[in-house]
Amino acid sequence: MNGILNGMQIKTLFVDLDDTVYPSESGLWELIKHRISLYMHEKLNLEWDTIPQMRSAYYQKYGTTMRGLMADFEIDKEEYLHFVHNVPLETYIKNDHKLRGILQRLPQRKIIFTNADVDHARRVLNVMGIADCFEMIIDIYAMFPYCKPLPDAFEIAMKNSGETQSRQIAFLDDSVSNLAAAKEMGFYCIRVGSQEPGEQYDAAISHLQDICKVIPC
Repeated sequence: MNGILNGMQIKTLFVDLDDTVYPSESGLWELIKHRISLYMHEKLNLEWDTIPQMRSAYYQKYGTTMRGLMADFEIDKEEYLHFVHNVPLETYIKNDHKLRGILQRLPQRKIIFTNADVDHARRVLNVMGIADCFEMIIDIYAMFPYCKPLPDAFEIAMKNSGETQSRQIAFLDDSVSNLAAAKEMGFYCIRVGSQEPGEQYDAAISHLQDICKVIPC
């Protein structure tokens, strides 16, 4: 079964992980961002006051801090990802029975598409009790050396998922830049975490639990 949306046949959902699968108010992504800065300070001996500007520049140029650090410092990506995701998930997120029920009602294929690594994604999904709602995880390793919002990353995700038509995919993410890139490629784009309208996406919801407001369940 597929969902018909404004004349579009949506067959597959590409769903971001951090601040999308779980609500931004959980504080988990803020902790991970702190761990990124902590890595730069402890492992690379960078001064705290220089880190925010560096991270902003890396995000604009490379899409992720990790890719920027790999280019400038030749860091080991496995070590970096382990460090920044070494967080007590259960303190910030919990089993979400309501979300599980909603995801199970949706007829589309559901795939996690994240700039994080697969281990972090699995841990998050297991804590929330929704791991079996997703048939695949496309992570930073799968799309390396690219990442969202680079078009190459979306092309890899489509190839790995077996989907050939971007217009049959709904892409859910909290990042406006990621959404803008996906919309240019023809995806139906849903911003998660804000109801503010924008030209970079087609619809907006406060939480993933609200997905039935924009995609028939």
